[in-house]
Amino acid sequence: MTVKQRIAAVVAWVMGLKPVRVFLQYNAKGGPVLAAGLAFQAIFAVFAAVWVGFSIAGFAVTSSPRLSEAFLTLLATNVPGLIDTGNGGAIDADALLGTGVLTWTGAIAAIGLLITAVGWLAAGRDAVRLLFGLPTPPTNFLLLKLKDLALALAFGLAMFISAAVSVLSTGALNWVFDWAAIDKTSVVATVAANAVGPIIVLVLDALVLVAFYRVVSSIRIPWHQLWQGVLIAALALGVLQSLGSSLLGGATRNPLLASFAVIIGLLIWFNLISQIILIGATWIAVSADDADVDLSGRRRSGTSTPHRPSGVGTAL
Repeated sequence: MTVKQRIAAVVAWVMGLKPVRVFLQYNAKGGPVLAAGLAFQAIFAVFAAVWVGFSIAGFAVTSSPRLSEAFLTLLATNVPGLIDTGNGGAIDADALLGTGVLTWTGAIAAIGLLITAVGWLAAGRDAVRLLFGLPTPPTNFLLLKLKDLALALAFGLAMFISAAVSVLSTGALNWVFDWAAIDKTSVVATVAANAVGPIIVLVLDALVLVAFYRVVSSIRIPWHQLWQGVLIAALALGVLQSLGSSLLGGATRNPLLASFAVIIGLLIWFNLISQIILIGATWIAVSADDADVDLSGRRRSGTSTPHRPSGVGTAL
């Protein structure tokens, strides 16, 4: 075999790797552009959702200092730069905790939430279906908007539940330490305490992604293909959240952008999240194609032989 043939064989093998095929299909379907559009809509939806959420349920959060701290920490972790916890941010935490529901700002934010949150979900659904090569779902327009509104409220409720779970899990972990007579300053206790948070976040992210890929997008994805994309996207989101502000620090440190650093950081953050979500969807689409499974969950040809591009070597 000549050098040229060896190089061609290596190139063919690399092109056959599943991650490579996923990124090629993601770019071919316009994934980066779709993610940029989702990020632009998400920044407005999140501002409206946070304001309305605290207007409606703020009394429950403010009545419990631990729950309030857990919820603000959750927001700061999931969206670095959104909450001002003393190091700068778009929203002042004290002003947010004092938000009232019966104010004209709350009413305007509620209307904005209806428009932006429902619009983001609709854009997300269209983006995922486009990556799967599917048209808009044949559903009544009004029913589709009502479904999006219900899902937007459910996602907002999930944020409050996750904050409550974080508080309860911390208390439960301390009870276990006391019951087992484990020193809370020991290595075991420290590792366990540091592991609980990321595990909870991973599970919640996975559940949200399952709902997004299957319910929001209205695609009957087989579970065998679904869990692969969900796990990859959830782990990537976990890594992104762990890096947090340190990842965005360099991107927003340009002195010429100092006045807009917070907004630019949020746009970059939401773009990265949108990219991860859509890459996860593309992984699912490629997995379904490899398994020769259609999007209703039925095998197209009744065979389990994976589909691979012609002339391409063995894929992952």
